[in-house]
Amino acid sequence: MTSTTHPTQAPRELHAHVQEFDMRFTSTPRGARLARRLVSHRLHEWGHPYETTANDTATLLAAELTANAIRHGHVPGRDFHLRLTVHADADATTIRIEVTDTRTERMPALNTPAPDAETGRGLLLVAALATRWGTTPRVVAPGKTVWAQLVVSGRVQTVSRATN
Repeated sequence: MTSTTHPTQAPRELHAHVQEFDMRFTSTPRGARLARRLVSHRLHEWGHPYETTANDTATLLAAELTANAIRHGHVPGRDFHLRLTVHADADATTIRIEVTDTRTERMPALNTPAPDAETGRGLLLVAALATRWGTTPRVVAPGKTVWAQLVVSGRVQTVSRATN
């Protein structure tokens, strides 16, 4: 597990900061749940508090990507890898979530499920919530990385919740 904060070296982004967290998880519902919780926790520590739009949206993106990794990308005995990166500069903050599994024959695709289908809406959610998303094949080993980016302003906005 790594978590670092450091200024980027590029001269045009002298005041940019990058924070990173990456970790392997078991390809089980418990692993996906832990990954989702750690994404929310790290974002909170990095200035995107719980119950803010940025934290809630990134956590939901992580939940969908990790659920897909254990449901569609699972290979017995193989873990999935999650990487969270936050890149902040004067203009905006980009939160990137990457989930890597070891399955190559199952590439994600946007499909419209039947209205009465109980599953199949995860990537539709990712496409609706993320600023950008996509897939990248692994170069070193079999598998793929599914990633989603969320661009947020420098200001932190609290999500309003209805109370009963």
